[in-house]
Amino acid sequence: MVNTQVTLSGLTLDNPVIPASGTFGYGHEFAELYDINCLGSFSFKGTTREPRFGNPTPRIAETPAGMLNAVGLQNPGIDKVISEELPRLREYFSKPVIANISGFSAEEYAYCCERIDAEPQVGLIEVNISCPNVHDGGMSFGTTPQSAANITRIVKSVTTKPVYMKLSPNVADIAEIARACEDAGADGISLINTLLGMRIDLRRRRPLLKNTTGGLSGSAIFPVALRMVWQVYEAVSIPIIGMGGVSCTEDVIEMMMAGASAVEIGAANLVNPYICKQIVEELPTKMAELGIQDLKEIIGGAHQ
Repeated sequence: MVNTQVTLSGLTLDNPVIPASGTFGYGHEFAELYDINCLGSFSFKGTTREPRFGNPTPRIAETPAGMLNAVGLQNPGIDKVISEELPRLREYFSKPVIANISGFSAEEYAYCCERIDAEPQVGLIEVNISCPNVHDGGMSFGTTPQSAANITRIVKSVTTKPVYMKLSPNVADIAEIARACEDAGADGISLINTLLGMRIDLRRRRPLLKNTTGGLSGSAIFPVALRMVWQVYEAVSIPIIGMGGVSCTEDVIEMMMAGASAVEIGAANLVNPYICKQIVEELPTKMAELGIQDLKEIIGGAHQ
């Protein structure tokens, strides 16, 4: 019997499979398709202080081996998440959930993180300082070690639960930023968010997305994500949640060998809503095939 359990800062998950924020909503649409309690956890939709409609349409575009999105953090706001979404979540998900928090100022991050920290079903807070699709916020907080460390310190001062900083790949040295977050008190690192990209409508001779640029996700970015997880694993001693183009069981194991303690799956949920369930079911068989008895033993195993 193989052991699929993993641990994130004291939080034990039955398996490392976590649907990524922005691709799983607050879980109820997927709960209509299958019992989502089979998952290790899931990261709910990025939440801000005020409700956000998001960016104007069109804000989704297909690309080879992936997609561009410029949704722009559409969400109902922290008050409704706490008063409506989390009570409904308890009806169909019995495990601790990951709260993804975004903001447009240090004060907003602090406010939202302090509020969500008090919610009993939240096991871990994922602080998004990496969204490329909003102006005057999001990614701007994660592009320098100083700004990333500042948000980390502020959030840690108002929370009691583990805080994982979600980093952008659109930087010169992601390992340096991860180290700054660790030095500022982060309990873990999540990476990567989407890569900045764009497409042009040939007939209209204009950018296809109303926002001009968007975040590239999907299997096209997996090698980049894997490389960055590898680099950050060598730079820090705190746990890593790896993500970026993960779309099959083999990708999960490969990401863990690069250094991830758990793995988030994003765009693949939009292609196949059952993909996380399938990976959870396939994982023990694939582990046995590869001679892996305990997933914890392979974390960072490719570095040896």
